[in-house]
Amino acid sequence: MVVKLMPGRLMGTVTPPPSKSQAHRALIAAYLAGSVDRLDHLADSQDIQATRRCMEALLSPDEGTPRLACGESGSTLRFLIPVALALRGGGVFTGQGRLMERPQGPYFSLFEEKGIAYKQADGVLTVTGRLTPGTYALPGNVSSQFVTGLLYALPLLAGDSEIVLTSPLESWGYVDMTMDVLKRFGVEVQERGGTFAVPGGQHFRPCAMTIEADWSQAAFWFAAMSLGHSVDAAGLDYHSVQGDRVIGDLFARLQWQENMNLDVSGCPDLAPPLAVMAALREGRVTRLVNAARLRLKESDRLASIAGVLNALGAEVREGPDSLEIHGKQVLTGGVTVDAHNDHRIAMMTAIAATRCKEPVILTGAESVAKSYPNFWEDYAQVDGRAEQID
Repeated sequence: MVVKLMPGRLMGTVTPPPSKSQAHRALIAAYLAGSVDRLDHLADSQDIQATRRCMEALLSPDEGTPRLACGESGSTLRFLIPVALALRGGGVFTGQGRLMERPQGPYFSLFEEKGIAYKQADGVLTVTGRLTPGTYALPGNVSSQFVTGLLYALPLLAGDSEIVLTSPLESWGYVDMTMDVLKRFGVEVQERGGTFAVPGGQHFRPCAMTIEADWSQAAFWFAAMSLGHSVDAAGLDYHSVQGDRVIGDLFARLQWQENMNLDVSGCPDLAPPLAVMAALREGRVTRLVNAARLRLKESDRLASIAGVLNALGAEVREGPDSLEIHGKQVLTGGVTVDAHNDHRIAMMTAIAATRCKEPVILTGAESVAKSYPNFWEDYAQVDGRAEQID
């Protein structure tokens, strides 16, 4: 899908879609509890469809090794690898785009220690074996998704287990969300000093739950506000356990008249909207730091953020794990850029184009369906002009 994005002023109120992060977690718990019909305001993005599809495969009465098509969802893949081992003694995982290139090293190290067989070749990951109760040591500086996956699987085992972090956990907010969902569904986990005590023999209990609006998607509307548009994001829970609610504080900081560093290690999905805000902080320098994990997203997101914004006329310098952004008054536009099959790059471009002198052609605009299927409708609702030309 190719769209022509016109400069202009945005005005109005948008309600962001349901939280993808919370929906993944609630959906897995609800399937394990046999209560999917008690979830309300559940997202229907491609990633959530992948988790639904894979949970149905895992719980199918069909014999044999389940085949789990994860689409492009990193959460689906990493959350369900240990769940598949606990429930079915393994699974065959496939993905699209760059998904199967994402590192699974922390799991592979555990599998070698625990005697679980795995093979990854030609975009297919096959795992075979049974998780056993015990101690699972994980690094915290790679991805919290490995912790979450084990937090769902270990309660299903017959005996007690513990997860021990061997390095500081960068994304506590995401694990807090996992712990919150587990508690709602009757699963007990205790955390103290980087160790999670997980009693075995537990059962997920049915729970009615309404999925919150998504702070990571709301961040693009905060970016629009920062660029001077009269836009509001409605329906957000300001007491949410979503880690990306920090966008409110970061939005406030970016209004300060000074240079600054923003650490995105705990909120990597906020980098694209933060980069847009920074690109138009005239005369000020903003550095997004501790961002190495962005290279392992749907695109190499450090490279794609820098490439797209620089093409639009911004001044962004890419480092190994950072972006240095020199703010300007306005961007030039007048170019064609690609979304790099990355939903957040597409949305970033849409917001940036409103402050360009000339229209912007965006290819790959359909990528928003991964997490925000109604983005272009919401964009039009606040007077954003995106004309589909192919």
